[in-house]
Amino acid sequence: MLRILVPGKTAQVGWELQSTLAPLGSVIALDRSGMDLASPDSIRRAIRDAKPEVIINAAAYNNVDRAESEPELAMQVNGVAPGVMAEEAKRLGAILIHYSTDYVFDGERDRPYSEDDPPNPVNAYGKSKLAGERAIETAGGLQNRKDIL
Repeated sequence: MLRILVPGKTAQVGWELQSTLAPLGSVIALDRSGMDLASPDSIRRAIRDAKPEVIINAAAYNNVDRAESEPELAMQVNGVAPGVMAEEAKRLGAILIHYSTDYVFDGERDRPYSEDDPPNPVNAYGKSKLAGERAIETAGGLQNRKDIL
């Protein structure tokens, strides 16, 4: 049976993923008490305990406005945590699925952005999400933006 780890079980995406993924295997859904994204040790411990084959990161610091007054926390959760997850996924041979955001772009184009467009975030939230993409890439888990959902 496929073991699927879903951090962010109380968030909208995480909540929906739990029932959607259930037919595919054993879903281990965690909230902040099970995996604190502000703590790399908590992330490592949760992933090592769960031993998943797939990690779907549905958790994030997603209060765009508050990220301006809490940029360090936003960066820890959105920028550092995905890299730790990628490192652990690689160590286990697991797949990591990570959600990014259009906030990694500046919004100046008069057409929709594509995965090939260069990022240029203009706020703390976008910068933290871009840092997460780059942390995953550094861990060897991302070849290009098209690999991100």
